[in-house]
Amino acid sequence: MPYSPRKHRVRDRGQVAIEYLGFLPILIIVGMAAVQLGLIAYTAQQAGTAARAGARSASLDEGAGQACAAAVSDWLADGTDCGTAEGGDEVTVTATVDIPSIVPGWDFGNATKTATMPIDH
Repeated sequence: MPYSPRKHRVRDRGQVAIEYLGFLPILIIVGMAAVQLGLIAYTAQQAGTAARAGARSASLDEGAGQACAAAVSDWLADGTDCGTAEGGDEVTVTATVDIPSIVPGWDFGNATKTATMPIDH
């Protein structure tokens, strides 16, 4: 019986779809991990911005809390906390922002950044 390439193609017709469906969960996990790493980096950047804004405001004797919360994105502001410490001629503000998680049940902790500025007399 001669070789018939058409006969073999009929048997393999759904193989690519099955392989793709098997690989799809891995692609989703890699995509979610990339998004989560981006969220972690963005939250750390926002914590740095909050600490600098809070330190700038505290150095002008206007308090750090409001400026600190206003410096972060609205959806991160609820999880933002700023602490102030004065020492000599400078003020130090530490901003702590909760890192959001796209996977329910996973906690990535907080991003904490500190900024120090001289007190404006």
